[in-house]
Amino acid sequence: MKIKALILLFSSAFLIFAFTYQQQLPKGFVYVDTVIPDIDVELRYYSTHNFVGDTINAYHDNTLILTEQTARALKNVQDELQSKNLCLRVYDGYRPQPAVNHFITWARDLNDTINKKEFYPEVNKRHLFRDGYIASRSGHSRGSTVDLTIIDGNTFEPIDMGSPYDFFGEKSWVNYEHITEKQKANRQLLQSVMLKHGFRNYSKEWWHFTLRDEPFPNTYFDFPVE
Repeated sequence: MKIKALILLFSSAFLIFAFTYQQQLPKGFVYVDTVIPDIDVELRYYSTHNFVGDTINAYHDNTLILTEQTARALKNVQDELQSKNLCLRVYDGYRPQPAVNHFITWARDLNDTINKKEFYPEVNKRHLFRDGYIASRSGHSRGSTVDLTIIDGNTFEPIDMGSPYDFFGEKSWVNYEHITEKQKANRQLLQSVMLKHGFRNYSKEWWHFTLRDEPFPNTYFDFPVE
């Protein structure tokens, strides 16, 4: 009985600790699954499936964090898409500054090109800074920027956007012409529903959106994703 009681006590204490720990976000930030319980999250920088080819610093869990205003606006997008039997898949949200620093360090190592074929086949790595693919600051670190796509509600497969997520090149530009009409329509669907619900796009990345009137326009956060 004493062992069972200790196990129950330990389990309860762990749950209380986990719940309490998860609340330690800066004021104005939320775990997005508390606002959108069915959100599909595939944080690429928590995985090795990204242009670096490794888990990125300060990504400790596949947990989506955003400002509360952004999460609520995203819920409106999700609700509208679900009426069409579609859903969102989010590849990145809040991005800690240490992760951005990891990108900078990687970009300076010109010999590390493990994922060049998939993510930047036509771009010389030495030009990533010059061409704006890597920067010392990211809007993601302000907590109101998301990278995402649309998935089919039945198959859970992404609809065809004409280029992979995080592809460095003109093929990722929103108005790139050399893709099929269906791919153009898919991009336009994503653009229209996001803009309708309070986001602005980035013309060179079809997946990238920032909340208009974001609450922390001049603050770059560094707390980890966990």
